[in-house]
Amino acid sequence: MRAFLTGLLLLTSTLCLAQAFGPVNGATGLATAPKPAFLPVDEAYQLAVEIEDDNSLRLYWQIADSYYLYQHRFAFSLEDDAGAIALTTEMPPALARSDEFFGDTRVYYDSADIQARPDRIPDRAMLSVSFQGCADAGLCYPPEQKHFTVDFTAGTIAQAAPPAGPSGLSGDRGVNHSGLLYMLLLAFIGGAILNLMPCVFPILSLKVLAFARSADHDRHLHSWVYTAGVVASFVLVAAVLIALQQAGRAIGWGFQLQSPGFVIALAYLFVAMGLSLSGLVEFGNSIMNAGSGLADRGGVRGSFFTGVLAVVVASPCTAPFMGTALGFALTQPPGVALLVFAALGFGMAAPLLIFGYSRTARTLMPTPGPWMETLKQLLAFPLYATAIWLLWVAGRQTGVNTMATALSGALVLALGLWLWRYGSWRRVLAAVCVLGALGLGAWRPANEQHQALAGANAEGRVPWSEQALAQLRREGSAVFVDVTADWCLTCIANEAAVLNTEEMTAAFADRGVVYMVADWTNYDADIARFLERHGRSGIPLYLLYPADLSQSPLLLPQILTKSTVLDALKTVLEEKQEVAGIFREDSDKKL
Repeated sequence: MRAFLTGLLLLTSTLCLAQAFGPVNGATGLATAPKPAFLPVDEAYQLAVEIEDDNSLRLYWQIADSYYLYQHRFAFSLEDDAGAIALTTEMPPALARSDEFFGDTRVYYDSADIQARPDRIPDRAMLSVSFQGCADAGLCYPPEQKHFTVDFTAGTIAQAAPPAGPSGLSGDRGVNHSGLLYMLLLAFIGGAILNLMPCVFPILSLKVLAFARSADHDRHLHSWVYTAGVVASFVLVAAVLIALQQAGRAIGWGFQLQSPGFVIALAYLFVAMGLSLSGLVEFGNSIMNAGSGLADRGGVRGSFFTGVLAVVVASPCTAPFMGTALGFALTQPPGVALLVFAALGFGMAAPLLIFGYSRTARTLMPTPGPWMETLKQLLAFPLYATAIWLLWVAGRQTGVNTMATALSGALVLALGLWLWRYGSWRRVLAAVCVLGALGLGAWRPANEQHQALAGANAEGRVPWSEQALAQLRREGSAVFVDVTADWCLTCIANEAAVLNTEEMTAAFADRGVVYMVADWTNYDADIARFLERHGRSGIPLYLLYPADLSQSPLLLPQILTKSTVLDALKTVLEEKQEVAGIFREDSDKKL
């Protein structure tokens, strides 16, 4: 039976890879799309430094269209042989922006002209300048640092050699160590936050439960084996994504959940795990590691596959900071990309490592006792709930008949697992039941269409298409585009807490903003290309298009709040009124 569970987990991974490398065909194929063309940092932000007549320094950035610089990320230092020289800086006015990474902040578009006045004038000094910017399409560059030799006597400035570092965004220049470390930190934090997501938390809880009554050596060993499973899985995902990117395919985080076969196989795995925790069938330590014998070979193997499973079930979730790290990784050379994904893995495994080594963390747990068996049985219900949700996703992808058939397969699977525990000839019937369950999970009724996303059918909301979006903007309408999917838990949470509330529906209607839903539950080549153009490797993606066709869309954070959306709507409404005023002025002149 432990071989069956391990095989089922490997089957889900195989289906994932088959989905990735399969033919370009219908809802399960992968379409070729151009790679996002982000500018190298020196082209996106062209910096010139001059010495003014009063010996102040003028730093002028020419910023490419649809790129911006953060006001609060500027930093300047001036130093000569005598030490640091204080600088007084004058910043020009900046635009307010609700940002995914820094919250409410201010940014510069088009240009940034900054004056820096030293409190004493040396003969020669070294000027260091650091700044950070992003593209509207979704990619944020790591902090950039430049160095200049300033000769106040001769009135000349020369750029000094940048510090050596790993390959950067352009593929032919260096990036300083601090920039890469910043992205690795974002990846680590995003991976750690993944543990709080509802699709991952039950798996982590099982490992914590296993640690409650084990020796220090066992905890240390199994926490590192679990970490190895998590990091290896992230690196494998990175290798697949890089290979597909090199082949010119448009694919992103969570792509395997667009395959109904993968979703159903994962649901069956959760059913089997739940039945084990409920005590219907015992799988030993190979997968769940819920007992006390953690030192045997099966337990070590189980810890590794628990890490693999945690990454598999994390794919529907997108944590804060992950979007930047993933977008950065997929524009890098393979070595840097793999390093970023490894940082994601270490971040996800970090809480369990801390628990394994920290006596303080373990003291938060009650004394081991009968409560552990009760808790183990209680943890089965989140697994059952996850299986129900996955089967619902499969039904949305294909239709109610597929969902009913998959549910029947889950019932037959439960019967097979129950028969297996009695041994002897009953295991033959159990094997037949398991094969029958897999057959039911693979069966697809003919001519069954997947159901449209409920949000697209709601009043005031329309299905997304490139043509419809362009037409609405030509007609002078502001448009909010919600790229979502039934398997995206972050999307569902945003819709329930923010987007589908009465307050937000009224806000869209009052401001005349059209709400468009791009449903990526099944693979759609047009949506994949749309994501590529905006530099995203996964969803959710929220864009608010102003009515003015010359204006770029506002990119909203992946984790929404009502205030964030209302502030964006206010910005678009002001731009719309400004455009309307211009049209009225032109009309009055003609009259």
